[in-house]
Formats: sequence, C-alpha cells, structure tokens
Amino acid sequence: MTLLSRISGLARDIVFARFFGADAATDAFFVAFKLPNLLRRQFAEGAFSQAFVPVFTEYKTKRSEEEVQQLAANVSGTLGLVLLIITIVGVLGAPLLMILSAFGWWMDGDRQYDLATELLRWTFPYIFFISLTALAGGILNTYGKFAIPAFTPVLLNVCLITAAVVSSLYFDESIHVLAWGVFIAGIIQLVFQFPLLIKLKMFVRPRWAWREAGVEKIKKLMVPAIVSSSVQQINIVIDLIIATFLIEGSISWLYYADRLVEFPLGVFGIAIATVILPSLSAKFAAADPEKFRHTLDWGLRLSMLIGVPATLGLIFLAGPLLSTMFQYGKFDDQDVYMAHLALIAYSIGLLGFIYVKVLSPGYFARQDTKTPMKIAIISMVIKIVATLIIVITMVQMSYEAPHVGLAITTALSAILQSWLLYRGLRRDGIYKPDRGWLPFLLRIALASILMSAVLYFYVDDLQTWGDWSVWERALNLTIWVCAGIGVYFVSLLLTGMKFRELLHHT
Repeated sequence: MTLLSRISGLARDIVFARFFGADAATDAFFVAFKLPNLLRRQFAEGAFSQAFVPVFTEYKTKRSEEEVQQLAANVSGTLGLVLLIITIVGVLGAPLLMILSAFGWWMDGDRQYDLATELLRWTFPYIFFISLTALAGGILNTYGKFAIPAFTPVLLNVCLITAAVVSSLYFDESIHVLAWGVFIAGIIQLVFQFPLLIKLKMFVRPRWAWREAGVEKIKKLMVPAIVSSSVQQINIVIDLIIATFLIEGSISWLYYADRLVEFPLGVFGIAIATVILPSLSAKFAAADPEKFRHTLDWGLRLSMLIGVPATLGLIFLAGPLLSTMFQYGKFDDQDVYMAHLALIAYSIGLLGFIYVKVLSPGYFARQDTKTPMKIAIISMVIKIVATLIIVITMVQMSYEAPHVGLAITTALSAILQSWLLYRGLRRDGIYKPDRGWLPFLLRIALASILMSAVLYFYVDDLQTWGDWSVWERALNLTIWVCAGIGVYFVSLLLTGMKFRELLHHT
C-alpha cells in the first residue's frame, strides 16, 4: 500500500510538472503546502506518533479494553482541540507565517508572497485533519492493521491530480484549485479510516483530558520529541528561506528532486519503521531484549539491502528519471538539468534518511525521546553552519546551481544523524549486530559495483533523453531500471545471499 501511495505521488508530481512547470506560482504553492506538511510531521507522524504508539501499545498489552478505549477518547479529544486552536491561529496569522518562511519574497515585495499567503489559508487546515488521520493510523497499526493507514496518502494524491486537471480546464487562476484540493483531501483521508476504527471498537467520542494519566505520559514523552521534530522542521524552513533568495525555480527543482528521493524512502524506510515501532514497543513492554535486538537488526539489514542499490540507481539515473517523469509541457530541459543536480546531491544521503527512520524506533519504543532530541539538535547546528558556508560560497563563485548546496547539506546531515543514533544504541547495549554482517556487506558491495558499472557505461547522456519521445524515454528507463535490479539481485544470488533467511529473520 505504501508502494501504491508513492506511485500515485509520482503520478501527481508528473501532472504538476505537466500543467504548472517550475515557475513563480508553482514555487508559491509548494511553500504554502510545505508549511502544513511540516506541522503534520511534527504533531502527527513525528512527535505525537513517537510518543503515542509506545504508550498505547503498553495500555493494549497490560490494561483492559475499556481503559484502552478511554485512552483513545482522551487523546483524540485533547489532540483535536489543540490542533483546532493551532489551525485557527495559522489561518489568521498566514501573512506572518509566510514572512517567516519566505522572507526573500516579502523583502522584495514580490507577488509570490501575496499568492503564497492566499494559498496558505486554504492549505493550513490540512494539519488538523491529517494529524487526526495519523492518530487513527497509530491506533490501527498497534492492532496490526497497516494497509488502510498506508493507503490514505493515495486519496491525497487522487484529490490533487483531480484538482490539477480540473483547474487547467476551467480556471484562470488555476493554482488556487490545488490549495482547495489539499483541504478536501484532508477531510477524505480522516473519514476513510472510520469504518475500521468502528470495527475494532476504537471509534470513540473524543474527550478533553489534559490532566489524565495516559495523556500526561504522552505529553511528557512528546516534549523532547517535539523539540527533535522541530529541529528537522527548522532545517527545512531555513532551506526554504535561503531558496527564496536564489533564482526563480529553485524551490520547484528541489521539490521534484526530493520527491524522487522520497519514493524509496517512503516505500522501504518509512514502511519498515512503521512496522517495527509497534513491534519493538511490544517487545520492550514484554521485557524481551533479545527479540528487541533481533527485530532492530532485521530492519537495518533490510534497509541496507534496498537502500544501497536505490542510492546508486538514483545517482546514475537522476537525469533519465526526471526527464521521463516530468519533462513535458512547461517543465523544460533547463528544469530537468537543475533538478537532476539536486537529485544527485539528495541521493547521497538516502541511506542516512532511511536509517534515521529505522533507528529512531529503537529509542521511541523504549519511551526514550530525549536522546534523539539531542542528536537532532547537534545535526541541525552543523547543518545550518554548513549550509550557510556552502551556499554563500556557491553564490559568490557564480555557480549556476547554488540550490544544490541545500541538498548536499541535507544529505550529509542525515548521514551524521543516523550515525549518532546507531552509536548511541551500540554504546548503551541496546543493539548488538547479529552474526553474518561482514559477508552480507561484501555481497552487497560487489553487487553494487557491478550494477553501477552497467549504468555508468551504457546509459545515454541527458541530452539524448531529452530528444526522445515520451514512449522512448519510458521504454529505455524501464530497461535500465530492470537491468540494474537484475544485475544487483543476480549478483547477490550468485554470491550466496539467502533472501529467505533474511526475510525469516522477522
């Protein structure tokens, strides 16, 4: 289902590129959509989920069904009211929020600032609906129901694709319809999960319970998690602010590059993390450290198995992927070239992005949110300093694509953060690698070298891809993706990789 959501997300971005390209209006929409997404990650998929799932799992394991239902009611009512207040403040304070996130546009008196502010008033309520959707998803995941929560992003993508097509046909100010689509999608995603909640007897009447014991415990865990999540969001906001000072299109180029990196990250990294968080929480509640370590080791191995070839594939096929996916209509050769530079830079940190997602549950499942917070702060400070140095240097040297500096520092920051998380688990004795890692890594290294050689020497240059028709691009991309996958996995089989044992490790 996660794979389906990512495929529909790519289809959405293809439609965006086809109808809107990479211009000032598109940049404005991406900024307006980015802000509620940042808060969604902080209050929903970030701090809240990291604090809620372990506590809810503990209640489910040790308490009665009535107490579990009461916790769900207390959390949904408390979270809902807090989110409602945040939403109202966000809509009323949209001009100020846009100044903070798009300072360059505001200073220049740019029309993009006014447009982005208008769009933000429609997109900001998405935080209310999607956060409650994430709450419902956390409950369903705890009960082993992963399909419906993983499918809900498809509904957002369908709504935005529909909005893009309708807007291009019937509206002059078409970019506004995308913002309306975000608002409608939030409602649909939330309501979509109601039937399964009802079936599990978890569709409860919300209650305000700020001082209730379970809510207090979640709040206590959330405080450092919010700081940790805020660190990541601050990084993104700083990147947005810096990008508004760069040439027009920079935000869109970074967006399309990031979307392609998000594909393997979402399909594998986030999917693995989603599955192992409730599993690790249950093993911690059952006081079974051995199975806890085995589960974490399985997540790391599977991430390495997929993350390494995905990284190399994105690097060597960056141009072909962007050309095939987006080079139509208003998205031209220059846009592909600029975006492909950013994609290569982002791809360097893909395994780091995945490992941050997979290693973090090793802390959250033990109800330790302080350590990831400290690590996130360290990574943020280093990233901000590195970003200012690299981007300013690129601008002063008149480098044609200074937005690449933002992608590079983001990638390096993810690598640093994942390493610090790993080192902390090893230092505290929480994680100890199972036997067999050395031959496992050697097999992956050999297979990756062979795959990289095939793609490096035989894939045509970017100019040639731009000259081909849509069907020629699609056919050639399919051939090279299949060739890369084939060489990689056949090499692993020939060197003795036992996939059945790896999967059975769960």
